[in-house]
Amino acid sequence: MIDTYHSSSGPPPPPRQRGPPQTPVLKPPPRGMNIFIGVTLLHVLVTVGGFALVYHTEMRQLSEGKAAFGASENPPSSSRTLARMLVDKPSGSVLKRPGYLRWDLKHSVRRNINYYHQSSWLTILQPGDYLVVSRVTFSKGDPHRPLASMVKLKRSETAEETVAMEAYCSLSGTEDGSGSIPQMCTASQEEVMSLEMGNRLGVWVQDLSMVDYTATATSFGMYKL
Repeated sequence: MIDTYHSSSGPPPPPRQRGPPQTPVLKPPPRGMNIFIGVTLLHVLVTVGGFALVYHTEMRQLSEGKAAFGASENPPSSSRTLARMLVDKPSGSVLKRPGYLRWDLKHSVRRNINYYHQSSWLTILQPGDYLVVSRVTFSKGDPHRPLASMVKLKRSETAEETVAMEAYCSLSGTEDGSGSIPQMCTASQEEVMSLEMGNRLGVWVQDLSMVDYTATATSFGMYKL
């Protein structure tokens, strides 16, 4: 009879490995995979850089546009070419004769526009289109003809005078304005004119003694567009 021995300690332990532990060797990715990764990264960089360039360009153009718009809407007042002329009230009696109005240079405003010949003519220094506005108020009437106001132009100092603008008004009162209700009328003119350097403008009336020389009633203006 053969007796069988059973061990109560479990299965035998695995054999021990002799020598240092082995490090697993990583194989490099295939060459085609490296090229694909490089192309993808390059595409991402180009796309991001392009978006950044477009964004900064648009923001710069927007800021420049706002600055230009603001400059065009609110240009410095000192750089505008204009003249706002108030009539010079004579100190004594005014002769009953035709002639040119003289301007009060002390209380008028002129920028880049000169005056000529006893303050009656304004001389253009910068060529361009100008809005020309004239307002002459008469306090006396003429029983024989309407009251005339004309803006006259001289192309140069020696050129002949030409009528650039004209306006008329009439009074129904007495000639000397001595009625119970003072009669007045205003001849107004407004026109855009193309003027060259050296051109001169003046306001002519048929009778200087009939003009109302109040500053707010008779005036002249030129504004470069």
